Amino acid sequence: MSFSRRNFMIATGVAAASASVLTACGSGGEGGSSKNDAPKVSGSKTTEIPVGTKADSTGPAAEVKGASKGGTIYSFQQFDMDHMDPAQIYVSTEAAITVPIMRGLTGYKLDEKGNATLVGDVATDAGTMKDGGKTWSFTIKDGIKWEDGSDLSMEDVRHTFERLYASFVTEGPRYVQDFLEGGDKYKGPFDGKSLDSIEIDGKTVTFRLKEARVDFNYTLAMRGYSLVPKAKDTKEKYDQRPFSCGPYKIENRNVGKQMTFVRNEHWDPKTDSIRNAYPDKYVFQMGYELVASTDRWIADKGDDQYAVPIFNEIAPERVAQVLTNADLKKRVLTAVDTATYYMPINMTRVKDKKVRQAINYAWPHQQIQTINGGPATTEIATTIFAPVTPGYTPFDLYDVKKHPGGQPEKAKALLKEAGALGYKLVIAYQQSDTQVKVAVAVKNALEEAGFKVVNKQVDKSTFYTQIGKIDNGFDLFGAGWSPDWPNGYSEFRPTWHGENIGDGRSNYAQLNDPSVNKAIDAAARIADVEEANKAWGEVDKMICELAAVVPDYHKIRNYIYGSKVGNVLWDNANSCVALCKLYAKK
Repeated sequence: MSFSRRNFMIATGVAAASASVLTACGSGGEGGSSKNDAPKVSGSKTTEIPVGTKADSTGPAAEVKGASKGGTIYSFQQFDMDHMDPAQIYVSTEAAITVPIMRGLTGYKLDEKGNATLVGDVATDAGTMKDGGKTWSFTIKDGIKWEDGSDLSMEDVRHTFERLYASFVTEGPRYVQDFLEGGDKYKGPFDGKSLDSIEIDGKTVTFRLKEARVDFNYTLAMRGYSLVPKAKDTKEKYDQRPFSCGPYKIENRNVGKQMTFVRNEHWDPKTDSIRNAYPDKYVFQMGYELVASTDRWIADKGDDQYAVPIFNEIAPERVAQVLTNADLKKRVLTAVDTATYYMPINMTRVKDKKVRQAINYAWPHQQIQTINGGPATTEIATTIFAPVTPGYTPFDLYDVKKHPGGQPEKAKALLKEAGALGYKLVIAYQQSDTQVKVAVAVKNALEEAGFKVVNKQVDKSTFYTQIGKIDNGFDLFGAGWSPDWPNGYSEFRPTWHGENIGDGRSNYAQLNDPSVNKAIDAAARIADVEEANKAWGEVDKMICELAAVVPDYHKIRNYIYGSKVGNVLWDNANSCVALCKLYAKK
């Protein structure tokens, strides 16, 4: 998933893992740690996220100890959501902010420490698998209603998955569309046709897949497969105002400025084992750069005492100030994420391997780490896989650990061999204060190595939409990824397989290498967990040997929040702050 993706381990024989959560504040915001005990990505333990039982799927969600109902929770964000239609959601900010209003067939139930279990969300359990994983069935709970009081119907369930094939759905995940029998020829439900591989029998929906997917129930936990009511589907316009069957609904939305959630009076907590609903209201305010939001959290005045981040971390300029202050650190949530941030190199534009290798050798890893706030916020990467994911195989093809500041002379020598001194690179960055500084550091490093660099700032809200276009006009672009569900398949298939090149797809580098494609396809068929992990590690190395990417850093999250927000918890399945587990203190 772009920007930051889910990653976890399943107990059904498919290789996967999630980062263990290392918090500086615990689940309720108490306690603290010293300056020198910041978590590291390398060596962090993994935790298993198993499949729950029918009882685990039965609501209501367990009460949070000490929680009080009522009040308003605020949030300061850099940017608004590019998409709110679940079928278009493939970025973690969008996924995180919609947990209170969207529900799917399956989802993740958190314990008091943020550890997750896969359960049925609107389904009575996490699904029934037949034919080795080629057939999956889910029975829908009674009492699920939309925000207008109408019942969730089986036609709504069918419509949710059939509309994934509509031509206006261009940005979301493609797994279900690719998995279902007949999906390669289906064009969506809006001409009155149904997809035969989705079968309805009473309150049970059955999916027939082209090939066995023992992890299909994890796939359906993605926000991209949240439910959409057939009667309220406004097609392209649904992206602006989705309909809710969760504990909250959208009261108003001023795109780019503010969005407000209020209670959905038709949500029945007895149907929901995942979500608590303590605040009366959520107010999300957009347009706050990291320094501005961090300073407001530090000051902790008025309504800001009730403010919590979704993805606005502590500004790099304030990391030392906050993490060395015992009082402030009591209000900091620190967690190892599963994301690796990297710079895909556009293979259709930068075709010479030596030029791509030169980019890797010249890359200023250490400078970028410093700009981001130092080792407390990032760990320099040499691989696409993060060290906390299964299949991670350590390698360092470009001697980054020995030369974290880059090797400009070696890079320049490669450019000379390629006859490419003065090679022009157009690099896209998100439009933010931090990325402006990163862009300058990269430009200086690459130009010292013999490149000519043109930096392009792209609006944050539409960044992934822009770099996801085939003819985007960029040679490199900042991106990030962690697995959508538990295995290397969802790390490499959507981002590096040649079949995923296209507008709205996630193969940003537009890599279409037959050997890589073959290796990904082969690894996906390996049943043995250990052997599959080895194969995915080899895929990682193959891509880096082609120099199709510059692995940049693995992420450590640091969030400061208001003193009157209770139970600020890291959701280690969705890799975000758990909005439906916090409350406003009295």
